[in-house]
This record gives sequence, structure tokens and C-alpha cells, in this order.
Amino acid sequence: MEVTGKLVKKLDLETGTSKAGKEWQKQSIVIDTGGEFNNEVCVSAFGDKVGQMNKLEIGMDVSVLCNVYSREYNGKYYHNIDGYWFSNQSNASSDKIQNGEAEQDMPF
Repeated sequence: MEVTGKLVKKLDLETGTSKAGKEWQKQSIVIDTGGEFNNEVCVSAFGDKVGQMNKLEIGMDVSVLCNVYSREYNGKYYHNIDGYWFSNQSNASSDKIQNGEAEQDMPF
């Protein structure tokens, strides 16, 4: 699933140690999708993806590819949105314009 919009908030980095003794880290960002209802989406990153996500800054137009899944616990469902690819859409647009690709996607 792809989530696009403006990055409005970065939440604090969370760290810990798993039961197996491995260190882990998680950070989340909030993206305003511009939708009429429920327009803010919180996307989390784990491990090495945290570094990729930290290249994004508040106010940037971003695109995030993510896995969306739910788990059941005691009859209730809990949802996760985990990002695995983070992109600054502002740079992608300017790169296309600089390379002469914008508005020239004709097959001839």
C-alpha cells in the first residue's frame, strides 16, 4: 500500500531489547493525506528503515510504501502500518523537471 501526503509530525524514537536479547528501534511519522475524513496516517519504521525515514523532514511531500496488517488479541483487533520505503516527493518532481522528463512522456 502507498501513503502519500505532507509529513506533519515525527514521533520520538523508541528502543528496547527483545526477549531473545536483541536490540530494536522503532520510530513513527504522521502523514496528512489531504483527505476529507481521517486524513492523518501514522506509519512506523523498524530497524534500518528508521535511518531511511529520518531523511524526511516535517513539511515535505512524501510517499511511503507500507505493509498494513491486523492482529487479534482477546477478541479485539489491533492494526499496524509499517513502512519499508520512504521517498521525498518534492525531490522526485524536481529531478524529473531537471532531467527534462516532466510533461514529455510521449511515446514518440
